[in-house]
Amino acid sequence: MQKLMNEIKQFNKERDWDQFHSPENLAKSISIEAGELLECFQWDGQNYNKEEVCEELADVFTYCIQMAMKLDVNPKEIILRKLEKTKKKYPVEKAKGVSTKYNKL
Repeated sequence: MQKLMNEIKQFNKERDWDQFHSPENLAKSISIEAGELLECFQWDGQNYNKEEVCEELADVFTYCIQMAMKLDVNPKEIILRKLEKTKKKYPVEKAKGVSTKYNKL
């Protein structure tokens, strides 16, 4: 993960783009790119272009990683911490095989 973060940091440094990467702008960019990812499935969720999906997914990941770097948090740590919370909300014995929201289990 650190190597990937370093690559992103270097990419932005070479272009002097960090000046545009406020948390607000990154949050907007994540949302925009997520919309573009969703667009890949707009008319036919069964027949999509996997390469296009992967490119949009990479954009979402890249902006998420940049947000973590801007907030000075470790992506792995915050994901694992959130996963622990989610495990409590969705215990296996109640949530297995169902898509019901936690407050209705």
